[in-house]
Amino acid sequence: MANRSRRLRKKLHIEEFKELGFTVSWSFQEGTNTTELDKKVDDFIREVIEPNGLAYEGSGYLNWQGIICTQKLGNCTEKHRTIIGDWLKDQGLNNIKIGQLIDIWWDELDF
Repeated sequence: MANRSRRLRKKLHIEEFKELGFTVSWSFQEGTNTTELDKKVDDFIREVIEPNGLAYEGSGYLNWQGIICTQKLGNCTEKHRTIIGDWLKDQGLNNIKIGQLIDIWWDELDF
């Protein structure tokens, strides 16, 4: 293992600066109108992402996928995965997939 300075470890997001997050995907029912889609995604951000100090980067129309991480330097936890999964299920969404915790800078995304 290379002996890297703290500054370089931070810049590379490794060791104590590694950040864990996870992928998420879900589907709306065929025929869902854009007003309902927009409302549900807005609710997702307002009710689950922001109150838990998380950030979501993703996109879609009927089929959504993205990655979730913390808003500040830190790590997502299994609790975050459960909160997201439970909320999506409670909304009646389909094909919900919550990925395992991964290093968001270095691991391959698992949609």
